[in-house]
Amino acid sequence: MKGIVLAGGTGTRLHPITRVVSKQLLPVYDKPMIYYPISVLMLAGVRDILIITTPQDRGQFVGLLGDGAQWGISLSYAVQPSPDGLAQAFLIGAEHIAGDSAALVLGDNIFFSHGLGGQLAAATTAIETDGGCTLFGYRVSDPERYGVAVLGHDGTLLDIEEKPAQPPSNIAITGLYFYDDQVTGFAESLQPSPRGELEITDLNRCYLKNGQARLVDLGRGAAWLDTGTQDSLLDAGQFVQVLQRRQGITIACLEEIAMLHDFITPERALELGEAMGKSGYGEYVRQAAAEYLAGNGRSA
Repeated sequence: MKGIVLAGGTGTRLHPITRVVSKQLLPVYDKPMIYYPISVLMLAGVRDILIITTPQDRGQFVGLLGDGAQWGISLSYAVQPSPDGLAQAFLIGAEHIAGDSAALVLGDNIFFSHGLGGQLAAATTAIETDGGCTLFGYRVSDPERYGVAVLGHDGTLLDIEEKPAQPPSNIAITGLYFYDDQVTGFAESLQPSPRGELEITDLNRCYLKNGQARLVDLGRGAAWLDTGTQDSLLDAGQFVQVLQRRQGITIACLEEIAMLHDFITPERALELGEAMGKSGYGEYVRQAAAEYLAGNGRSA
């Protein structure tokens, strides 16, 4: 499976902050926002990832992330000249996908749960064995703001209603999507909506029409955060701060995820942590690598 992080857009809701820097490069507590969606793809076992951003921001993303080799993954870059819809990512990324299955995650979405890795692995397996698409749902108090799942009595996904005045459920479709190798062809068949965009809901309906769409409910113990406004950005930073301080973990630590998935060795993770100097993030990486080495009978 190939991965795509859609990190384009103008971030107008965050102006004036985003006049000079991409929204996805802003900090969410102790790390850049872009780390969070990349971590989700890595947890799913995806190692070949395309970052789609704006022409003016591309250089900053390359400067921050490089080619991904430090985490044992491959990062490449493409530009979205104008924000013409989420489904446009599959046209821009067609060469990257190259006929494989694909996972798309929005660059301003944050996901967290203790069972997330298992859910992502199961969803990846479902795509590989059964094809179709897997969408991820999350229960919200204001479903009228989102694309909302229409479910059958047995929990089967029947349809998606976009920002309905009377929501059929409280399960919002999140910014994480897994598709089989039909996705590029379906994206090419889409027509722009009345607002001039290639809508992700229209792409999902291609799979729904064929009876090939599944919904995974992330569950009550999960967190899904959208960081598109000042308030939601602050809420996300506070959520990460509280959770990390209380549990002694670091969410979306790319070095730790790479180490635990055998993308890199613990020795390499330790080197990366040491290169970060006295930052709290770097200290956590060093500690995680040292504990891993000690647990495997080796000395840090």
